[in-house]
Amino acid sequence: MNNIYRIFILSLCLLFALFTQTEAVAGEALSAYHKYIRKYKELAIEQQNKYKIPASITLAQGLLESGAGQSDLARRSNNHFGIKCHGWNGKKVYHDDDRRGECFRKYNKVEDSYEDHSKFLALRPRYASLFRLDIRDYKGWAKGLQKCGYATDRKYANKLIKVIEDYKLYEYDSSKKKKREKKNEPIVQHTIYRSGGLLYVHAKAGDSLEKIAKSVGKSARKLSKYNEIPKDFPLQPGDIIYLEKKKKKADKPHYEHVVQIGESMHSISQIYGIQVKSLYKINKKAEDYIPEEGDVLRLR
Repeated sequence: MNNIYRIFILSLCLLFALFTQTEAVAGEALSAYHKYIRKYKELAIEQQNKYKIPASITLAQGLLESGAGQSDLARRSNNHFGIKCHGWNGKKVYHDDDRRGECFRKYNKVEDSYEDHSKFLALRPRYASLFRLDIRDYKGWAKGLQKCGYATDRKYANKLIKVIEDYKLYEYDSSKKKKREKKNEPIVQHTIYRSGGLLYVHAKAGDSLEKIAKSVGKSARKLSKYNEIPKDFPLQPGDIIYLEKKKKKADKPHYEHVVQIGESMHSISQIYGIQVKSLYKINKKAEDYIPEEGDVLRLR
């Protein structure tokens, strides 16, 4: 009996140690991301003003491509965007990527990497379609970067979107201060629809949760809670905004969803009126799961 008790206690200690170590690693990653954002957000905004590339996209790419500035490539070459040589006449460094010993651009300082990244996108015809998008359409930019072949990772767009939404990087996509709404500003009316027993509206151009709340007679705080987004979340025309709490599973006949480029667990949950945590639970996915194009997710 004593031996069984000792084994039980030892097992608990090992589990606690493993949990503590995992939490510490996650905390370090979180801290590294926050530090990176604080350090380079002004630089990303500066590039946005010069080249019309969303600051959120620049920061998200920098975070992912450089491991928040901690990757071997970033440390050795100040290359924060994983840009390969491609006819580059400057300094070079060789690094294993898709193949061994690939050639990457090397910069004197990180600021040069940011500038070159902007020019890399702005001056290449393959990315021209991105510059016709709204500066606040980070989802469109993320999808476009993957479709245009910036990275071979099939999760690339979804990874960018998750980082932008997790760290609210979209807040940097407009350097202009928001104008206060005038008290006598006319209220834009929204048509209320019903699907699967849930009431919802479609966002319009220039919409916000505050504007929709005034239109439908709800509080922005409640809409924020129902739709699982912050009150300042940037809405795109056509976005579904629910006027009541979402369900724990989709209605029949919606059993499965095939993930498309640029979709996140949240955007999928909005299509079917499912709570995000329920979508993770139904599919037995951890919260750090990022859906990949072609993944099949259960909805009920």
